[in-house]
Amino acid sequence: MKTDIQIARECQLKPIGDIASQLGIAPEKIEPYGRYMAKVPISLIDEKRVKKSRLILVTAISPTKAGIGKTTVSIGLTLGLQKLGKKAVVALREPSLGPCFGIKGGAAGGGYAQVLPMEKINLHFTGDFHAVTSAHNTISALLDNYIYQHRKEGFSLREIYWKRVLDVNDRALRNVVTGLRGDGVVSETGFDITSASELMAILCLATSEEDLQHRIENILLGITSDGKPFRVRDLGVAGAITVLMRDALSPNLVQTTENTPAFIHGGPFANIAHGCSSVLATKMAMTYGDYVVTEAGFGADLGAEKFFDIKCRKAGLHPRLVVIVATTQGLKMHGGVDVDLIREPDTKGLREGLRNLNRHIRNMQGFGQPVVVTLNRYDTDIDEEVDIVRKNCEDLGVGFAVNEAFLKGGDGAIELAQTVVDTIDQIQPLPIHFTYPENDSIEGKLEKVCKCIYGAAAMEFSKTGKRKLESIRTIFADDKDIARYPVCIAKTQFSFSADSTLYGSPEGFTIRIRDLILNCGSEMIVAIAGDMLRMPGLPKSPQAERITIEKGEIEGLS
Repeated sequence: MKTDIQIARECQLKPIGDIASQLGIAPEKIEPYGRYMAKVPISLIDEKRVKKSRLILVTAISPTKAGIGKTTVSIGLTLGLQKLGKKAVVALREPSLGPCFGIKGGAAGGGYAQVLPMEKINLHFTGDFHAVTSAHNTISALLDNYIYQHRKEGFSLREIYWKRVLDVNDRALRNVVTGLRGDGVVSETGFDITSASELMAILCLATSEEDLQHRIENILLGITSDGKPFRVRDLGVAGAITVLMRDALSPNLVQTTENTPAFIHGGPFANIAHGCSSVLATKMAMTYGDYVVTEAGFGADLGAEKFFDIKCRKAGLHPRLVVIVATTQGLKMHGGVDVDLIREPDTKGLREGLRNLNRHIRNMQGFGQPVVVTLNRYDTDIDEEVDIVRKNCEDLGVGFAVNEAFLKGGDGAIELAQTVVDTIDQIQPLPIHFTYPENDSIEGKLEKVCKCIYGAAAMEFSKTGKRKLESIRTIFADDKDIARYPVCIAKTQFSFSADSTLYGSPEGFTIRIRDLILNCGSEMIVAIAGDMLRMPGLPKSPQAERITIEKGEIEGLS
């Protein structure tokens, strides 16, 4: 079997102007970044056409460490829809360098269902991640300078919420001290990964340049010594930060292995952020596609919940259907099979693991959404296992299709595409049933997500969590906007619980909220559950050991 990067190199790419023309965008309207990538101005979004488009969300069961193949399925489904003669576009997140050089090696799809040019998309792309990183750390530098320059006037912050970010997995930077040896004011701080930056969330939720600047102005940096909020607007630098972010606001246009259009924009992780590509890229795709496929990170308990309760609620988006991706390997892991044996046939373990899939199905139906399950098939899968998953879905009354886009491209996803089209045609658009109302309390919102989505028996706060909750209530008691903020829970992706080793469909557990972070720019409250960290570490053998250049070609990306 050829590697992903070998397959990508064999594909005949079309000039990006031709891809734009396929959508109906005049080539002179786009801003090319080389031959095969371009920025598309947000002025081309047409809200009337957005409302007519059919939006499809792709999510998954709780993943293995190798993932479930959600991006590959999203691209494959788009290719399958094209094979059926539908005008389909995919809208995805940008890969992060952290996982790329850490464990995944890339996140641009796989096999014959990729977005291209995969090397550039996986690496520096059009510079959006660098813009977010630079803008975030510029705020950090300006904040430190403000404190230093105004310290003799009695200015100080009793709490500083704003950290620094880096798009690299680096556990050594989680907690650091700055300002030593007289170089500024000594302060404890730390680094998050760029995907967890509030500016990344802002980029993905902003609706215009003006909205971008307004959100940047509202970013809460800390609390002054006299108990007042201190924001970016108080630094007077929101305009400068908006300038750094300006180009990044425009969605990126690329193509798939079968030369269909793809919008790749924004990159928040779903385990530590809200896990969805930008609102602008989604609406751009919906402007030009009759069917638009988008994905939400990790399992449906994370990305899909945030897609509905945050992205759809705020942007007014209404998907027509949810596709849940499963693999026999993932189901066996959740059925108690040792991870070293999950490639072996094991119908008993597979049946046990269906409880994880079925809870995700019930959750998506709880949002009022039609569901189709697709089995992302591997060459080690046997027909008996496939039939078990199919029968399970039939018993639940949900659609089922095998996906083989990894090996066959669009031809391997025709069954899935037809099932999706038929389901959409048969069911009228349904309103979203949000997990909680906007006017619920912070703890009420958190408790509903923990109990209704995760299946927890209880939710509790740590001492730090309680202190942060009381601080928010006290300092922002009169702020009616904050009272309406949705919650974004940072939690392990490997389990419904906050324990990454508790596979399957656990019950009777308690979710402990360790910390609360108020994001006034992205307008959400981030809750840290369990021991989740917003700066990942590298594995013992990172993928960076296998990425190299041989005879002028990049190898090791996947």
